[in-house]
Amino acid sequence: MIPSIYLFTGPEAGERNDEIAKIKNSLKKKFGEIDEQLFFLQETSFDQVMTILQNGTLFSSAVCIVCRNAELLKKKDELLMLDEWLKSEPSESTVLILVSDDISVDSKLEKLIPVQNKRKFWEMFEDRKLPWLYDYFKKNSYSITEDAAELILEMVENNTESLKQECSKFFLCFSKNHEITVSEVDAILSHNREESAFTLFNKISDNSNNSEKRFEDAINILQKIRLSKNASSVMIIAGLSSCFRKLCLWHKICHDNSLPDDFTLKTNGFASKLMQNQYRKASKVWTYGQSVAILSVLASTDMVIRSDGTFFEEILLQKMLYEIIMLKGASSQIADYSSVF
Repeated sequence: MIPSIYLFTGPEAGERNDEIAKIKNSLKKKFGEIDEQLFFLQETSFDQVMTILQNGTLFSSAVCIVCRNAELLKKKDELLMLDEWLKSEPSESTVLILVSDDISVDSKLEKLIPVQNKRKFWEMFEDRKLPWLYDYFKKNSYSITEDAAELILEMVENNTESLKQECSKFFLCFSKNHEITVSEVDAILSHNREESAFTLFNKISDNSNNSEKRFEDAINILQKIRLSKNASSVMIIAGLSSCFRKLCLWHKICHDNSLPDDFTLKTNGFASKLMQNQYRKASKVWTYGQSVAILSVLASTDMVIRSDGTFFEEILLQKMLYEIIMLKGASSQIADYSSVF
């Protein structure tokens, strides 16, 4: 029996997509050709999705709908439609997979999904990221230096889907058994690099520029991110939060501005010189206390966007960057902030 509904949450897109593929393959094995559809709730109303679920499809024996942005599914009438559909005991040839990059969704939606059909896909722990990269290159008959692997993790969003997509570029450029170096990573990934929360952090932590220049650069990068596949405010805030949590850790292990031993650095995720240099520079921009305050700014911005919707999302993200760069974690008033632009 194939369940009619699933709820997959969390930032690890690679494992999540693998699980979705398994469900689709089970449908194909049982029903043959299936109708696969993808909707984004930022763009498509949920009643349109429900219409397809209720009416099925004329051109295939089964339908599988993947619905992204499930965190937006919280209106009473939407949840009622979903509840009534589930109570109607839909055919196992009709499957709805709700997906969110967030860790959790509205509690009323959570209650509608059977426990066994819910799964959270967490980001890899820091100590698993480098081994995952080494193993991925090895499986494809390549090797990679430690600094090169660290650079990839700095340049690419740290979920396995994005990492696989970017790392596959090296397999097109070099013959098997080649060892990938830092210069090759920089040359290949920088050329076609999309901006992300991680490149944004690199730019705003560049202590060679003053705060006004870093803020100007940050706004430009934010605009590029918003035009890319990484446009979600959830992904931007989550990525920056990850960076500032790591900066807090750096402050904790670097007592009196002295660099700890190699073992301490490695066990805390700072093995490469590249990573050490980045967070050494960032620590000169923000103190430990300011980094903690910035994490609060990120959390409060995330909460406001979730509760108030996406109408003021762009302004709130710019305000967030202003507080991070210009105020170093202090809160600003909307009225004061508006005068900046």
